[in-house]
Amino acid sequence: MSSPSLLSRSRLPVKAARAVVPLAILCLLSAPGLAQAHIIQGETGGFLHGFEHPLSGLDHLLAMFCVGLWGAQMGGRSVWTMPITFPLIMVVGGLLGIAGVPIIGIETGIALSIIVLGGAIAFRWHPPAIVSLAVIAVFAICHGYAHGAELPAATDPADYAIGFVVATGLIHLAGIAVGLFFQRIRGGELSRALGGLIGLGGFYFLVAG
Repeated sequence: MSSPSLLSRSRLPVKAARAVVPLAILCLLSAPGLAQAHIIQGETGGFLHGFEHPLSGLDHLLAMFCVGLWGAQMGGRSVWTMPITFPLIMVVGGLLGIAGVPIIGIETGIALSIIVLGGAIAFRWHPPAIVSLAVIAVFAICHGYAHGAELPAATDPADYAIGFVVATGLIHLAGIAVGLFFQRIRGGELSRALGGLIGLGGFYFLVAG
């Protein structure tokens, strides 16, 4: 017979999913202009504009969603280490963009992030933690650089940066919520299918970029 403590631990993913699903749904429903990558209407400054930017670019949104989804699929510490690492390293990329450090292939890197992260989920790739963190760190640099390159023209760069980091965290939460929920359905096969679709969609951005 399973002990109460074991039963309690087995219910943790379900409880976690129920806790963040409403927030995940709110995050996804509030995403404006999903097909308009890297475009913000009006003045590019302030918290709200920074918050809208990751949500208004489908390429950014899919990659960040995959980070949460992949972390949930891997389980253990990856559920929180990956979603925390991505925005932290993205800030580094943003600083490089602000400084005008020349980095080639940023758009290609963003497209590849969707393909690789989606593929990792589809094939249920569970590398050592240091490898998975290194993978998302490389892509976080690309996404952060794309954001940071716009900051010098913003009326309030600090608030703008805070806005897009907060939005990134919410997108990660959405991925985690979906991943934890799908893990309880047919052994996570739905996560793999979703990852495969997202990965294939990344080829569109690779060609369009």
